[in-house]
Amino acid sequence: MRQLLKNTLLATGLLLAGAGIVQAQISDDRIKIGFVTDMSGPLADNDGPGSLEAIRMAVADAGGSINGKPIEILWADHQNKADNASAKVREWADVQHVDMVIGGANSAAMLAVNRLVESKKFAFLVVSAGATQFTNEECTPYTIQYAYNTTAVSRALTSAAMKQGGKSWFFLTSDYTFGHSLETEASKIVNEQGGKVLGRVRHPLNTEDFSSFLLQAQGSRADVLALASSGSDTLNAIKGAREFGLTKTMKIAGLLLFMNNIDSIGLKNAQGLLLSEAWYWDQSDASRAFAKRYLAKTKRMPNSLQAASYSATANYLAAVKAVGSDDPVKVLKHMRSVGVNDMYAKGEIRPDGQMVHDFYLYEVKKPSESKGQWDYLKLVSTTPGNDAYAPLSESRCPAAKRP
Repeated sequence: MRQLLKNTLLATGLLLAGAGIVQAQISDDRIKIGFVTDMSGPLADNDGPGSLEAIRMAVADAGGSINGKPIEILWADHQNKADNASAKVREWADVQHVDMVIGGANSAAMLAVNRLVESKKFAFLVVSAGATQFTNEECTPYTIQYAYNTTAVSRALTSAAMKQGGKSWFFLTSDYTFGHSLETEASKIVNEQGGKVLGRVRHPLNTEDFSSFLLQAQGSRADVLALASSGSDTLNAIKGAREFGLTKTMKIAGLLLFMNNIDSIGLKNAQGLLLSEAWYWDQSDASRAFAKRYLAKTKRMPNSLQAASYSATANYLAAVKAVGSDDPVKVLKHMRSVGVNDMYAKGEIRPDGQMVHDFYLYEVKKPSESKGQWDYLKLVSTTPGNDAYAPLSESRCPAAKRP
């Protein structure tokens, strides 16, 4: 009897020790998610507070905790400065022991963060930064580029616009990493498909007066004015193009244009614009259900980046729960193995860190075609993900070369 009791106590101790090991898989007894983006500048409306609310929704939908361990959200405004972004995330990693960071709104700032991830060892989900370097020469085992890259949006939009007669192009480009990438990718497609780039001009981030730039575009007599920019720069360029009458002779193509941008300038100014999107609130029953909930909280419909921020957070938390740990290697391995299949997208996460999913070409409706606020886009065509993104064989990421 004494030996039986001894064996029972020993077995119980081992079970308790094992339970302790499982419990300890959540570091610091909490799961910490950091969100760093432009919260107050020219790109804030596309991402910023709207994406923060989407992240909060995903955390709430996960129950606010996993295995009894609370989920915390940290956020910071990088003000479109790379040193701000890297300093804040370094602090989160060293002091707060952040487990995952969602990054966005400025490729240069997010590339600075990306250079920290291997030494600091946290999962990095790049949502609203589109430079292709994240999945090429600057890829890491800890990084997933979730929503888009400049190749995908450029291919989907440029090819379709050329089929509609846009053979000659003029680029109005934001003068930083992201804008340069958009222009380079789109120009490549124009040239490959027998078109011509008749000119380009680059402008500083957060430009208000586009008059001189638009006069150069008008003088080029190009078929298409391509806006390789985002945020308030894109809106100011569109308004200026209307005022100068460019829309009478040129098709305006927003290489990165979102539904909230259309809402800001109104259908009268935006009608006829072409844009490529990964997601639209009215594309499915699931997207409409999410959008309805988001609208109730924010009084506006989510754009694709805000939907992607929800999806990225939800899928990360699902992976943490599935593996019982916030260890980034285990979590990201699980995310890659199951891919994405939710209201945002159905896609795979490749070895180079690119989440591959379909893209859609939309045209902005005329005021007479719209049923009311937020009913802004009509589908023109769909580009399968494997056609939108460059193939894995072309990736310069070392992980892409592994068997």
